[in-house]
Amino acid sequence: MSDQLSKELNPTHDEFAAMLAESLAKDDLFEGSVVKGKVVGIEKDMAVIDVGLKMEGRIALKEFGIGGKPGDLKVGDTVEVYLERVENALGEAVLSRDKARREESWTRLERLHEKGEKVTGVIFNKVKGGFTVDLDGAVAFLPGSQVDIRPVRDIGPLMHQPQPFQILKMDRRRGNIVVSRRSVLEETRAEQRADIVARLEEGQVIDGLVKNITDYGAFIDLGGIDGLLHVTDMAWRRVNHPSEILNVGDTVKVQIIRINPETQRISLGMKQLQADPWSAIAEKYPVGAKIKGTVTNIADYGAFVELEPGVEGLIHVSEMSWTKKNTHPGKIVSTSQQVDVQVLEVDPQKRRISLGLKQTQENPWDSFLAQHPKGSIVEGPIRNITEFGLFIGLDNGVDGMVHLSDLDWSKPGDEAIKDYKKGDVVKAVVLDVDGAKERISLGIKQLSGDPVDAMGKFKKGDAVTCTVTSVQENGVEVKVADTDLTSFIKRSDLSRDRSEQRPERFNVGDKVDASVLSVDKAARRISVSIKALEIAEEKQAVAQYGSSDSGASLGDIFKAAIKKRESSEADEDAGE
Repeated sequence: MSDQLSKELNPTHDEFAAMLAESLAKDDLFEGSVVKGKVVGIEKDMAVIDVGLKMEGRIALKEFGIGGKPGDLKVGDTVEVYLERVENALGEAVLSRDKARREESWTRLERLHEKGEKVTGVIFNKVKGGFTVDLDGAVAFLPGSQVDIRPVRDIGPLMHQPQPFQILKMDRRRGNIVVSRRSVLEETRAEQRADIVARLEEGQVIDGLVKNITDYGAFIDLGGIDGLLHVTDMAWRRVNHPSEILNVGDTVKVQIIRINPETQRISLGMKQLQADPWSAIAEKYPVGAKIKGTVTNIADYGAFVELEPGVEGLIHVSEMSWTKKNTHPGKIVSTSQQVDVQVLEVDPQKRRISLGLKQTQENPWDSFLAQHPKGSIVEGPIRNITEFGLFIGLDNGVDGMVHLSDLDWSKPGDEAIKDYKKGDVVKAVVLDVDGAKERISLGIKQLSGDPVDAMGKFKKGDAVTCTVTSVQENGVEVKVADTDLTSFIKRSDLSRDRSEQRPERFNVGDKVDASVLSVDKAARRISVSIKALEIAEEKQAVAQYGSSDSGASLGDIFKAAIKKRESSEADEDAGE
């Protein structure tokens, strides 16, 4: 016993060093750490806590409450507190229950945040932009947007109620924690949706409640999950707005068309529960059939006509009128108007029917031809002048065209067209009518007859009298008497005698005799020659008055021929 006491009073060097380290370690642990203490007394709103130091510490009772409410602390309870200082100016220990709880909570919350687990908390106060939440000692911020999936008008029922939260962000240095209640609700809802979706199948017919109506469709509550009923799947007929056939709160029978397992979106249909009017459409509306319909919609490219509920056809703008080509469909038909149409094409796969409006009316080109056959003369104003001819307004709102080549027999078309102006009333001959191509060909020059017809009375070798119309360096241009035919006599054909083959010896207006060399109706050309006529006359004179072989000179023969011609002309004058 004495040895043990002596050992305690006189410790060795190693024993003293160990005791000193233990003492120093204990002091360091106390400062800024969480320690256990015993409640030794309660004075008004303060609790006296003994943590084993020289003096007790005091902590406000409200720190032992939750969410700002006082706790039910009593003498003898053991509690964990945070030791800020061992001794203050009064010699008392500085303790804090809030800081102890906060330290504990932070460590626990960090661990849960890393695992992505939910935490339980209590909303106890409203602040700017949101609410404060007590997470068992640690105070977190709950943004207003994270309270619920939908905006919450009354937060009262949610206050002071333990409920799960999801930690979004933690910053220990700043003491900042952000939580979300919405994330928890969305996760729970997603699980519920997944269970409901798993029980549903494509093609299934189910009853639903109309929850909301938009311009493009309606949302149907299928018992915990919403499906979209698009406006195009409500009925086979055209539905301008869902409110035409649905109201919020209606119970409707729908078919599940499509389920997207990734997005959990459900597409619904009502028309699928009805008979498809397009199933025998080709037999019901054969090509060429004329039927009645109602105009339901008008676009720039045409008009839609309802033939029966759920079946619409399109009248393209090109099939609306025979003559009004550049007119907006709205100026030809109006919405809700009853119209007669003809089926042009049916495509059951693409659910398309092409209709024609003009086909139910008489083709104005066919009726024009019946009233004005080829060769008849028509009259109308010039509606337009283009680089290739004139457009003349005719009966029934149709136009006929006079091509440049049909303006004049003698003038080039680009010159002849200058004689006309827009608005002039002109006559023309109907040359051709093509109802399929919607074309009427007219001619103005044909009114005066074709000069080519005059070529029929001429043949090779005939003697003709011509009038000089133009004198050129290489010949003269002449007009055949009593016709509109023109011909060019080149220099070598002006005379038999080479010395007389001079164009300058002729003047415009001179009358000359020539012989026809050729008549080409296809080329619309007649060729004449003075030289050929002189040679022909020489041969005739030689044959009639003898030849140089019989002793008569060529001069004698010509003199005799000239004398006979003069005497015959004198007899004609005397007879007159």
